[in-house]
Amino acid sequence: MKEAANPHAMALQGLKVIELGQLIAGPFAAKLLGEFGAEIIKIEPPKGGDPLRTWRKIQDGVSLWWHVQSRNKLSVTLDLRAPEGQEILRKLIRDADILIENFRPGAMEKWGLGWEELSALNPKLIMVRVSGYGQTGPYRDLPGFGVIGEAMGGLRYLTGYPDRPPVRCGISIGDSLAALYAVIGILLALHHRLAHGGQGQCIDVALYESVFGMMESLIPEYDACGYVREPSGSALPGIAPTNAYRCRDGRYVLIAGNGDSIFQRLMHAIGRDDVGQDPRFAHNDGRSAHAEFLDGVIGEWTAKQDLAEVLKVMNEANVPVGYPYTAADIVADPHYAAREMIQSIALPSGASLKVPAVLPKLSETPGRIAGGGPALGEHTDQVLARLGIDAETRQCLRQRGVI
Repeated sequence: MKEAANPHAMALQGLKVIELGQLIAGPFAAKLLGEFGAEIIKIEPPKGGDPLRTWRKIQDGVSLWWHVQSRNKLSVTLDLRAPEGQEILRKLIRDADILIENFRPGAMEKWGLGWEELSALNPKLIMVRVSGYGQTGPYRDLPGFGVIGEAMGGLRYLTGYPDRPPVRCGISIGDSLAALYAVIGILLALHHRLAHGGQGQCIDVALYESVFGMMESLIPEYDACGYVREPSGSALPGIAPTNAYRCRDGRYVLIAGNGDSIFQRLMHAIGRDDVGQDPRFAHNDGRSAHAEFLDGVIGEWTAKQDLAEVLKVMNEANVPVGYPYTAADIVADPHYAAREMIQSIALPSGASLKVPAVLPKLSETPGRIAGGGPALGEHTDQVLARLGIDAETRQCLRQRGVI
């Protein structure tokens, strides 16, 4: 008889994840798993810990980003350069489901912790390796951060305006995309292991490939037509009209009138039925050929209206419209509030901190936030005690800087 499901269990409850990464890509992947119930044991160097602890804005000596990136994790300090630290990690891995690391290729092998060694130790282990260029190829040994992956993957070239230097996205999007691909790989490997009786496997995630995987028709257009897509500012080449337009009050509005019927409603709303009914603009290919003209028509109208009026008119016409939200806009927005996309957590100081909620939203096994990021080594004794390492041994290891 099949055992009934636990109605209170979380989606990934029971999974044990060892996180060896630092900064963004590997830790972000582990964060996503931890939000849905996996136990995340984050291994940090005893001196200083993960550098992200001191990145960007600091409050009470800790990065505010830390309380998002490292929530729901157990912090264990361990010097992986020391043989004793490596042996403790092996003990942790013996019953782990997933290991996530984002060191430069070869670092794990140097410590005797490569895939061959670890999979022999635990055949069910799923090992995720995130690096700039992947575990193979002529660039594998080069240092590669997200910004370099964004450049090599094709994103940076397209971002910005043709007559200016390439512009970066305001977040570490290359790292985050790699983390998402890492989680996809983990879930695929877990399904194979559980549903098909398979063993664990190694997942090789490269930052540049994670960006490249998002580049739509970039390569087919080059191969078939010799077309090299160029930076286009706030427009989207080949799809029109869709752009950012300046309003009378100096703010910008984003209008996407690129559907055939949407375009007609847009033109009617701004009093330009002559353009909306022009047969040249009935379909996207014709509109794209005259994108500059159409942007001029729309921009001329928005320049005479304040942002609030443009939003009102477009929404009444059922035309997709929006504006670039700042952090203040997000926190004040009623839709964010209605969908509970911003939650408050209590910090050790007693202060309250607003943080993004968990995504995606599952109806039966939703994710959760247990609190902010842990203090450095907060759970070292707890986790090592579970391995049978007594207090006296732990104290000796601590004195020698291993933990």
